[in-house]
Amino acid sequence: MAGRYVALPKAEIHVHLEGCFEIDDIVRLADENGVRLPRPRDQLLSFGDTLGGFLQFLDWICGLVRAPEQLATLARRFSERLAANGTRYADVIVNPTHWNNWSRRIPQMIDALDAGFTAAEQDGLPSAGLCISLLRTQTADGATELVQLLTTLRHPRVVALSIDGDEGATGRTGPRFADAFRRAGAGGLKRTVHAGESSGPEGVRDAVELLGADRIDHGVRAIEDPALTALLAERRIPLGVCPSSNITLGLYPSLAAHPIELLRRAGVPVSVNTDDPALLEVTLAGEYESCAAAFHWSTEDIRAVAQTSIEASFASASTKHDLLAELASW
Repeated sequence: MAGRYVALPKAEIHVHLEGCFEIDDIVRLADENGVRLPRPRDQLLSFGDTLGGFLQFLDWICGLVRAPEQLATLARRFSERLAANGTRYADVIVNPTHWNNWSRRIPQMIDALDAGFTAAEQDGLPSAGLCISLLRTQTADGATELVQLLTTLRHPRVVALSIDGDEGATGRTGPRFADAFRRAGAGGLKRTVHAGESSGPEGVRDAVELLGADRIDHGVRAIEDPALTALLAERRIPLGVCPSSNITLGLYPSLAAHPIELLRRAGVPVSVNTDDPALLEVTLAGEYESCAAAFHWSTEDIRAVAQTSIEASFASASTKHDLLAELASW
C-alpha cells in the first residue's frame, strides 16, 4: 500500500533540514570532527519526549557541520529523501541559530546549500526552496537584521522567512517580530510561522493577525477556538500539519486523537508533512498512509490533501501548474 502514496504527486511544506540527519550522517560527521557521540549509536535518537530536549539535540548535530561541502552533501541527501517518497517539491526550513558554525555566515551557508540542491536538480532529483527561520528567543533587532540581509541578498533559492522554536517556553512573541515579518512581506518574501504546537490557539491568531502568515506550520491547536478555526477556513490559510511529530513530542496521545481531520472537515486547508523525518523515523509516504487509514480518507480526500500541499507551497507558478496537472491524473 505504501507504494501508492510514494506515487502520489505531492509537495512537502513543513520539514526542517536540521531534522534530516540520518544516523550514518551523524556518526560520519562526528568521526570527521573528532567529536564523541553523546550516547551509543543505537540510543542516539533517544533525546526524550519534550520539545526542549529535541531542540538541544538539533543544536548538537548541526554543530558537526563545519565545511561547505558538508552542507552541500546534506542538501543532496535531503533531495534523495524527497525522491524516495515521491515528493516533487519541498519548502525546507533552515534555522541558522542551530548551526553555530554558520550563524554569522548566513550568505555562505545559503550558497553551500544552493550548490547541493542545484547539483541534485541537475541529476533529476526534486527541487527545494529555502525558508530561513528566526528562533523565538531572538531579539526584534536580530530579526530585522536577518530580514535586511535576506531582502538585500535576494537569493533565488530563498523563498520565505520562517519562525520556529518552543512557544511554550518563550511565551507570546508575535508582537516582537511583527515589524520583521512586515518588512519580509514588503521585500517579496513569503511568511510561514510555527504556531499552535506548544502554545494554544492564541499563537495561531498572532501568526495571522500580527505576522501576516501566508502559511502556518502546525497550527493544530486552532481547533480549540471555533472562531479561529472559522477564520482559517474563511481566509484559506493553510496548515502544514505533522501528525507523528505531534504525537512523539506529546501533544496528542495517538493519531486517532489528532485534530487534522476535524480541521479538514471544518474547511481549513491542511497538508501532511514530516517535520523532522530522520530524527523521528518517519516518511512522508508513511504519514499519508497512516492518516488515510486512521481517518478513512477516500481517494478524493487524499488528492485534496496533496493538492493543498502543492498550492500552499512556495514553488514557482509553473512548478505548481505541472504538479497539479500530474495530481489530477493520479
